[in-house]
Amino acid sequence: MPDALLKQHRDAIDAIDAEILTLINQRARHAQTIGELKGSGVVYRPEREAQVLRRIQDLNTGPLPDESAARLFREIMSACLSLEKPLSIAYLGPEGTFTQAAAIKHFGHAARTVACASIDEAFRAVESGTLDYVVAPVENSTEGAVGRTLDLMVNTPLHICGEVVLRIHHHLLRQTTDAPPPRVIYSHVQSLAQCHEWLNKHLPGVERVSVTSNAEAARLASEDATVAAIAGEAAAERYSLARLACNIEDEPNNTTRFLVLGTQATTPSGRDKTSLVLSAQNRPGAVYQLLAPLAEQGVSMTKLESRPSRTGLWEYVFFLDIEGHAQADNIAQALAALRERAAFVKVLGAYPVAVI
Repeated sequence: MPDALLKQHRDAIDAIDAEILTLINQRARHAQTIGELKGSGVVYRPEREAQVLRRIQDLNTGPLPDESAARLFREIMSACLSLEKPLSIAYLGPEGTFTQAAAIKHFGHAARTVACASIDEAFRAVESGTLDYVVAPVENSTEGAVGRTLDLMVNTPLHICGEVVLRIHHHLLRQTTDAPPPRVIYSHVQSLAQCHEWLNKHLPGVERVSVTSNAEAARLASEDATVAAIAGEAAAERYSLARLACNIEDEPNNTTRFLVLGTQATTPSGRDKTSLVLSAQNRPGAVYQLLAPLAEQGVSMTKLESRPSRTGLWEYVFFLDIEGHAQADNIAQALAALRERAAFVKVLGAYPVAVI
């Protein structure tokens, strides 16, 4: 009797799989037709994808969690989009970094991720038209802002068109699990800081050396049995390293936010965020007066970050994230008032809030 019931369910799954495949191919044909109608226009529309994913989550009745359902449809959209045009995504390499994981999470596995030696190089590849989009880390919940990304956004012609939020898990990696304590631990400087207390407790006397990325640390560990690396799951798999300890980050909710930048501006998706950078005039109360238009228009600010302007001693620029799209009436009015009061204002982008 159990075998008969098992066969019944397996037969049902086979029939459902065939129906799913038929429907996915129908969707793909519609995507191809849309691509033909667009011609040489923009292929990737982040606002449209965000709307689709939110709709899927609203329709989902389980037992699949909303996030799992959205991830499945992200991959379907990625595969369908590649029929119109395979996208090329620049990221901070080498292969196996968290930034690559963020790029895959946002664009799906059908997109081509291209490793760059630095964030600067990744930006240049998209600015020159060599690649389509860049994914760059902008802030970590434990260690704060990624200064180089903020600095590049001041002058880049690219627009922010999306964001990715990635839960970060760090592992201690080596060639084998039965080796004596390592003589040195390699990792990115932020990862070393995020695991500082764990290292103090478990490996207090071991030298810590920062490198350009966690994936580079994993590569070094794969070539030297006497060293260890702190890196993520993708790097461990890429370089076939053993996990001596898992989830060693000090903060259990350690999360990094990444930005997606390209040449296009986005239209409202229904749940958006606008990022801008500005500088205040050098006079008393200037910063207060600068932010007043946001309050006057009922605009909620979710982030305020200051950075040296690099144009003069003790001069700063301010990076702001606000809720809503720049095309909304109240935000448009607030921006107009800001431009009258600020020495410098640049809208970095208006884009959908991360869905998954």
